[in-house]
Amino acid sequence: MTHPVTDAYQGITGAEEEVRDREARNGLRHMVSLSMTKVADGLIDPKLVLSWLAGALGAPAALTGLLVPIREAGALLPQIVFAGWVQSLRHRKWAWVIGSAGQGIAALAIVFIALTLEGFAAGLALCAALALLAVARAACSVSNKDILGKTVGKTRRGAVTGVAGSVASVAVIVFAVLLMSGVLRDVMPVIVAITFAAAMWGTSAFVFSGLEETASADTEDASVDFSLLKKDRQFRLFIAVRGLLTVTALAPPYFVLLGGGQSALQGLGALLLASAASAFAGSYVWGRLSDTSSRRVLFLSGVLAAVFAALAVFAELSGWTGTAWVIPVILFFFMLSYQGVRSARSVYLVDMSPEDARSSYAALANTAIGVLLLIAGAFGGVLALAGPVASLIGFAVLSLAGGLLALRLDEVEKG
Repeated sequence: MTHPVTDAYQGITGAEEEVRDREARNGLRHMVSLSMTKVADGLIDPKLVLSWLAGALGAPAALTGLLVPIREAGALLPQIVFAGWVQSLRHRKWAWVIGSAGQGIAALAIVFIALTLEGFAAGLALCAALALLAVARAACSVSNKDILGKTVGKTRRGAVTGVAGSVASVAVIVFAVLLMSGVLRDVMPVIVAITFAAAMWGTSAFVFSGLEETASADTEDASVDFSLLKKDRQFRLFIAVRGLLTVTALAPPYFVLLGGGQSALQGLGALLLASAASAFAGSYVWGRLSDTSSRRVLFLSGVLAAVFAALAVFAELSGWTGTAWVIPVILFFFMLSYQGVRSARSVYLVDMSPEDARSSYAALANTAIGVLLLIAGAFGGVLALAGPVASLIGFAVLSLAGGLLALRLDEVEKG
């Protein structure tokens, strides 16, 4: 007789074979913990919440502009350093627990800054606190794929992460609606939201600490194996595909610049709402599809991103973007393709990586992507000198190239 938890887990993941009770318990812990961290991510989003908070505190625009690059690159580049440490741990869950707790502490630091500082000092302190948060996130990211691979079976990993994305998006949608309605125009409600985010990270660390993880074998050489880049052609190809598809993360702010009829706060609120709604609609579906073929999801997501970026360009040139609903609708579907990229890239990397080298694969891939992200961001910034339309055209081309290149990847879910 199966346990109710196991029955629920099998129903959520669509497992065709019977799974062990231990995996079911672990899978649900993953879902709960990841849901809470994704809620926290949405409540402290540097593109919206922290940028608005920095402006409200009188921070210089130059410091406010550093927030997104600090968050994105800071969460990826340190992973090459953390990978060896993670591989040296017999129970890798503690790296994730420390990282989640660290993000909570950084969020509390942001609350303290908002209550006590103003102007240049506030902007500088926010950048420092966000850097701490990003580094803590790097510890979670480099360990998560390894832990997921050890505790959740292949063909069920996408569903686990997809459920977390969809559940968390509901809370972020509520926050976005409040923001767009004008309710959250004062600093204090935003501070309360960030405090709640800190609590979510702390609670998720506690929940994840109960994961039933089998001890890994002792590792004499815990350093990252850089030769993987030379030896594994599919790994290099995967990095190229993921690198091209990073533009799906960089393009959304350029959508907000189209039309020009909304205030900055309303436009960014629409961005957050579109992102959360697309996560709710697509995370679980993309996760299940990735369990079948993450390679095909990468292809489809890249093509769809290119289509909707091109559609946004067409709408701008046709004068349709003056209509209030046009850009939010197009943006929703573009962000839906971004959710597909997020789901598939994670599942593909876990499924393709040997069990004893997942941390090295994750660290090498994420460090390479951190560099490519900066390059792609600079590329978009140069094109932006000619306007957002030029940037979106460039991003559409790169998305299409990434989707088509994904067809050359091996199928890894069948083995």
